[in-house]
Amino acid sequence: MQAGTTLGNLASAIGITTEDASLVAALKAGSESAFALLIAQYHQQIYSLLVRSLNDSADAADITQEVFLKVFRSIRTFHGDASLRTWLYRIALHEASNQRRWWSRHKRQEITIDAPCGHDEEDNSFSLASTLADGGESPYDVAVQREVRLQVENALRQLPEPFRMTVVLREIEGFAYEEIAEILDVSVGTVKSRLTRGRSALRKILVASQGTHAASSGASLKLEPCEGGSTR
Repeated sequence: MQAGTTLGNLASAIGITTEDASLVAALKAGSESAFALLIAQYHQQIYSLLVRSLNDSADAADITQEVFLKVFRSIRTFHGDASLRTWLYRIALHEASNQRRWWSRHKRQEITIDAPCGHDEEDNSFSLASTLADGGESPYDVAVQREVRLQVENALRQLPEPFRMTVVLREIEGFAYEEIAEILDVSVGTVKSRLTRGRSALRKILVASQGTHAASSGASLKLEPCEGGSTR
């Protein structure tokens, strides 16, 4: 009982919950079940964050796996200075930044699926993407508030990366200013400035594309997690 109380007091003192402290202790001990629990709890959140950061579901799924591998390898470096969730998000955005740098260096050497890859019988060019396209609607497309979500998601993609991720972390993921500052490695003042400018830019984009009503409807940014991301 005393050991449990001590663990709880320690967790409270350094800003992580008792549950997180217990999970971290098990992870550091090499528990496979603890690692499986970590993935079950945070996989969808990390994947959703990366989809919005990278704007590519396939890349987001791959990087999600890399994030958890990195967590598994570096869990002993976690000392509880921030919450476990904050630490995970910081790793995820760092990996997303690495992915964008890699893509910037290699994109000119790759052929995208949207590039012309042949001609049909009428000599019209077609791409690989057009041959793989699925005309059916996904469950996400037919969900409640589909149009509002799509409008806001499209507007978010147009925001500069620093503003987009600050808005996502605050309005969608629900982090406090201090936690966002920790994740992005910036000051709280910078977080507030980016959030103000990001919200303003987002509203302007929504007004320009759909009118004042659409901007008002999307202002709360109550978006559901992006679906997908295999836990293979």
